[in-house]
Amino acid sequence: MDNIHTFTDQETKTERKERIGVFCASSSQMDQIYYDETRRLGQWLGAHGKTLVYGGSRCGMMEVLAQAVKESGGRVFGVVPQKVLKHNMVSEQIDITFYADGLSDRKEWLIGESDVMVVLPGSVGTLDEAFSAMASHTFGEHQKSIIFYNINGFWDDLFVMLDNLEKKGVVNKPFNQFVRRASTLEELTAMIEG
Repeated sequence: MDNIHTFTDQETKTERKERIGVFCASSSQMDQIYYDETRRLGQWLGAHGKTLVYGGSRCGMMEVLAQAVKESGGRVFGVVPQKVLKHNMVSEQIDITFYADGLSDRKEWLIGESDVMVVLPGSVGTLDEAFSAMASHTFGEHQKSIIFYNINGFWDDLFVMLDNLEKKGVVNKPFNQFVRRASTLEELTAMIEG
């Protein structure tokens, strides 16, 4: 984690407050609504001068997001694992690239360089990143919010599971202290700004 400050050293503290980490799917086989909402989020980020911090792939929702941010005037930081580089899957939208050794290193950078984290629809990779951010918050390693964007009810089942964990008494820190849930872009952007 010593190298976490590489991006920070290149930016001012004011810009530091504008870094939005986004975890999302690299799939191109989801329903169109997910790509449309991802594009809208990217457009909002870019139009509001935000910097996207994401996994650096040119696939699926990840590329839709990065392209929308760039086209709308924002900046893009990509944290690219060696496997993505090796398979020539790195997005051309990236302004600053950090090459991570693997997924664990990538998660440390994503969490460390983001001021707030947004979880868009995705699969196990997205959940791995989200749960790592949640666990490190619970452990006291950061105080950043994690916002699940529940597009089209995508995360409904996950929310039931999280609520059940609290009911069963295994949660030491209530999720609502740092995990937020947004159902619309307007809710999401208000939470990002809040």
